[in-house]
Amino acid sequence: MNIRKEQQKDYFEVENLTREAFWNVYRPGCMEHYVLHVLRNDPAFVPELDYVIEEDGKMIAHIAYAEGTLQTDNGTGKLLLFGPVSVLPELQGRGYGAKLIAFTLEKAAELGYPAVVITGNPEYYSRFGFESASKNGIFYEGMNQQEEFPFFMVKFLRDAAVGTIHGVYSDPPCYFADADQVEAFDRQFPQKKKEKRPGQLE
Repeated sequence: MNIRKEQQKDYFEVENLTREAFWNVYRPGCMEHYVLHVLRNDPAFVPELDYVIEEDGKMIAHIAYAEGTLQTDNGTGKLLLFGPVSVLPELQGRGYGAKLIAFTLEKAAELGYPAVVITGNPEYYSRFGFESASKNGIFYEGMNQQEEFPFFMVKFLRDAAVGTIHGVYSDPPCYFADADQVEAFDRQFPQKKKEKRPGQLE
């Protein structure tokens, strides 16, 4: 197993890996591979934290990071987030994603980032030190600040940052994909059946 930076020659294989990882998970088909494709050319992209896990010459996992916007009382700033995080379906549950997340969080701390936010399962991400963002005064755009939103979490990478970051957070616009553009982009990949499944968000 080798954790290394993603290279341009890896792009299509990693996009296909991402497609496989998310296909029919949150919606019929998926859009995460297109989001990744667009993100790489967006100013929000953080190439220093773009990593893959390679095993026997094959890409089996990938993670990408970006900078979202934090609106504070003093103006607008940036806040680090990660995703998509992708692991080939047949290898999920074996710890590859956890290794990649832990590795890149250390890299993010070394780069000087004070904190990282994520929207995901609290039971899973709490193992990495993520906790409620709203309880720390960081709110996701559009959420009711009087209600707990447990799926939006923060991890402070420096002790000195705890209690110093407050505001309303917004994902980069490139994380919101146009359905027609996703459909057009998806045509270059092997055909897969879209299925409506219980538990999907859409």
